[in-house]
Amino acid sequence: MVHKINEEEVKREEAFNAKPRKFVVWLFVVSSTIMFGGLTSYYIVFSASKGKGHGLVLPDTFMYSTVILILSSLCLFLASRALKSANIGTQKMFLWATLVLGLVFGYMQVNAWGTLFQTGAAFVNNNAAISMIYVVSGLHLLHIFAGLCFVSSSLYGAYAGLSVEKSKFRMDIASIFWHFIDILWIYLYVFLLLNS
Repeated sequence: MVHKINEEEVKREEAFNAKPRKFVVWLFVVSSTIMFGGLTSYYIVFSASKGKGHGLVLPDTFMYSTVILILSSLCLFLASRALKSANIGTQKMFLWATLVLGLVFGYMQVNAWGTLFQTGAAFVNNNAAISMIYVVSGLHLLHIFAGLCFVSSSLYGAYAGLSVEKSKFRMDIASIFWHFIDILWIYLYVFLLLNS
């Protein structure tokens, strides 16, 4: 009976193919890049036609949250290296750090919106460029939530004692997506700074 269960487990492991699943994540990354490219293009077209940008001093919180996100990417990179070295304890520690820093980033983004609102920059106003700050940072925050789900999945895999192949797959997916949203935020932040 035990022998039969082990044979079935081996067959499931052999049937596991990560390539199609990774392709779906890459497809999502490309489509998100196109979406954000379209939004920033709209912003440029609108600003050029009106002859103005958003006209705001961006909250310092955006800058601090950028540093937090870069640190979270570093932690995820270290978690991935720990897994390759079969150091599961270190992997768990850095995955927890990534998760906490991602949550801190989310809190800081919401805090930045509050600061913008207090300065009179409401989402609904007569300058669509100001609204775009909320739109692009809000959509990015949704991507952060999705990234946190991938990181949580990898963390669960570390505690569940999954096979090396499945653990590496989960880490790869989390890394692809998390590093993408990190680079995406740096682009958006610099874009908003340059187009004020």
